Amino acid sequence: MDVSYEACAEAASWLLARLREPPRVALVCGSGLGALAQELSEPQSFDYADIPHFPRSTVQGHAGRLVVGRLGSAPCAVLQGRFHLYEGYSPAQVVVPVRALALAGVHTLVLTNAAGSLRPHLGPGHLLVIRDHIDMAGLAGRSPLVGPNDDRFGPRFPAMTDAYDPGLRRLALSLAPKELRARPGVYVGVGGPSYETPAECRLLRRLGADAVGMSTVSEATAARHLGLRVLGLSLITNSAPGDDDDDGDDVTGGGAGPDPAAPTGHEEVLAAAQEGARHLRALLLALAPRLDEPGRSRTRPDAP
Repeated sequence: MDVSYEACAEAASWLLARLREPPRVALVCGSGLGALAQELSEPQSFDYADIPHFPRSTVQGHAGRLVVGRLGSAPCAVLQGRFHLYEGYSPAQVVVPVRALALAGVHTLVLTNAAGSLRPHLGPGHLLVIRDHIDMAGLAGRSPLVGPNDDRFGPRFPAMTDAYDPGLRRLALSLAPKELRARPGVYVGVGGPSYETPAECRLLRRLGADAVGMSTVSEATAARHLGLRVLGLSLITNSAPGDDDDDGDDVTGGGAGPDPAAPTGHEEVLAAAQEGARHLRALLLALAPRLDEPGRSRTRPDAP
């Protein structure tokens, strides 16, 4: 699969030739969150299979469609499904849609995901507004920026300070429905597809992570390389496991165990996550017009 600048530009040109209006905001929908596309006015829908150089989504709950229209007053592209390293894609393949949409005119990227909580105060249905991330695959050399750098995408050594835009984070926290119990925190991206062992969860807590998932970090890295503003939102759908050997010595407080008041039965957890998804859609509807206000633009990250 071609992941070059020319391939991404071809995908962007293909889209622009068919769109009534180019998008300025893009939203990547995590597992079970694709229903947001139903809120778009005058939508145009494209299967990933029809867009040049787009990968194919193979995960249940990821429809594999790009839907473009207006969310409120903002021209938006909604990606119903994303790509993951565990599907066998390279990091550069995972971020082809982000790069193509940036070349089509997008200046702000909203990344949503379903994540596991690593903290007792984060339960199913709660929202983590990402203030920073830990890219486990990237630290091991599996970054979308590995290999020869094409300066048309961005600089060789992009800074990742404030990778997640502080202004957008404050806006999301201020607009979030109270039911989401939204709070800022650190998301850690792992390769998957197996879920984390209790020992791995202890390690991730002690590294400072609040929630864990198998996506988002490659897309955020590529987006900042391109100069996009990034907002990351993790809907907590389950609590990662603790074990009897956990001594509670984690970085930001709390222990391994869940909040005693949090839902514990499978049906309760599922209901809480579904209710959280409904409130997250409401938040995104409130956010969208504010993401395309005058003055929003791409900002190239400075090299260190």
